[in-house]
Amino acid sequence: MRKVSDILARKGTRVSMVLPDTNVIEALQLMAEQNIGSLVVVSDNQFVGILTERDYSRKVVLKGRNSSDTTVAEIMTTDFPPVTPSDTVEHCMQLMSLHHIRYLPVIVEDELVGIVSMNDVVTETILNQEETISQLQIYIQS
Repeated sequence: MRKVSDILARKGTRVSMVLPDTNVIEALQLMAEQNIGSLVVVSDNQFVGILTERDYSRKVVLKGRNSSDTTVAEIMTTDFPPVTPSDTVEHCMQLMSLHHIRYLPVIVEDELVGIVSMNDVVTETILNQEETISQLQIYIQS
């Protein structure tokens, strides 16, 4: 059974971060530069939330707010269930589905060690299925 640690081993543990008082426009520029859809928000080196493109569209654009005057803290999402490297990919899928979220912080001893996205979970599931198919083909041929 695939685990969060498998995802992190494949994609790495690097995450892009901003502070809560960062202007939304600066955060969006960073996302565009790095071609990513979310940023981890940290305060005093502690995970406090995630800013996503969805947060921006729903909490700034649709409400007519100004991206230069709005801080990340005002629109970030903070209610994320954490996972650990030993949690299964299936558990991540269940949490994402239950909470209608696309990202999960990976926490070890109160420290952020990575982020798992819905795309990561889907990719890991596909890799697992391909591996199973390959093993079955080898079994059938022998």
